[in-house]
Amino acid sequence: MRIGLVSPYDLGRPGGVQDQVIRLAAWLRGAGHDPVIVGPGTEGPDGAILLGATRIITANRAATPIRLDPRVGRDLARALAGVDVIHVHEPLMPVVSPAALRVAGPPKVATFHADPPAWVRRIYRHGRSGVRMALRRASVVTVTSPVSGSAIDGIIDYRIIPNGIDVGSYATGPKDPLRVAFLGRDDERKGLSVLLAAWPAVRASIPEATLTVLGADRGEPSDGVQYLGWVGDDVKREKLAAATVFCAPNLGGESFGITLAEAMAAACAVVASTLPAFEYVAGSAARFVDPGDVANMAEQIIDLLANPVAAHDLGKAATERVRQFDGSTVTAAFIGAYEDALAAQATM
Repeated sequence: MRIGLVSPYDLGRPGGVQDQVIRLAAWLRGAGHDPVIVGPGTEGPDGAILLGATRIITANRAATPIRLDPRVGRDLARALAGVDVIHVHEPLMPVVSPAALRVAGPPKVATFHADPPAWVRRIYRHGRSGVRMALRRASVVTVTSPVSGSAIDGIIDYRIIPNGIDVGSYATGPKDPLRVAFLGRDDERKGLSVLLAAWPAVRASIPEATLTVLGADRGEPSDGVQYLGWVGDDVKREKLAAATVFCAPNLGGESFGITLAEAMAAACAVVASTLPAFEYVAGSAARFVDPGDVANMAEQIIDLLANPVAAHDLGKAATERVRQFDGSTVTAAFIGAYEDALAAQATM
């Protein structure tokens, strides 16, 4: 199959949806299919069809880079000519994704990724007929977790196909017994400020402890904190493999938890905020604290650094649980969705 993978977000900027689109393209290619990535931006992965510059809007407490040109539909029609199936990610995010759903011809699969804020959920609930109308061209609707699915419960049928990672590509050591890691953008909801507020208590208890911050950079390192900013996959995997504890202090707005899955694949002992999405991903293979609870975050980190057997056992449990999110499983599920979409169109 030739599959058009459409992202509404700038393909040249880091983000969870863009990351999954790029991963899925590689997995589909490895399975013998012919994916083409289409999305906004002026740079992106090799072979992607780019739709032009984006603007930053604030959505779900994050900086969101989207293209707002209403004429993008014509560009999408040209970019998607000849595909067998169009897979639209975040189908209601303006303006690229709704325009992709309107492209005539191929059947559509639509995937919801986000945990939308309350006001968006209210719009969905009170405007459910409009949501159904917007999605009427999608033969199959998928969500990444029960959290993202909850936004459209009772509005349209869907199936859960989780985000995925290449589990086997993550090394599980050797571990630095006193190293903690964080991975994520420096958006408010990612909770880096919570972890940094907890860090002095960790250092007071364990002066040799170190914190590696991946994806964010707040300037000069201090008090055992090293900021690496954005890093490539190889460095990310190397740093996660070396970390004994991984912290996900997020404050909300999470629909999955791909960084948790990556840390779990690297056998980190995970300390995470008690968010439904994180509980879905990690289950019992993590320690949970209330979002924003600085004192308990510090206590859990200290306890795991001071108890290497407990940290090892938690990391081992994580490597076992994360197998369900391997890319091979996710790819097979999406290929099934594409085949179902093609079959549905054939019966119309």
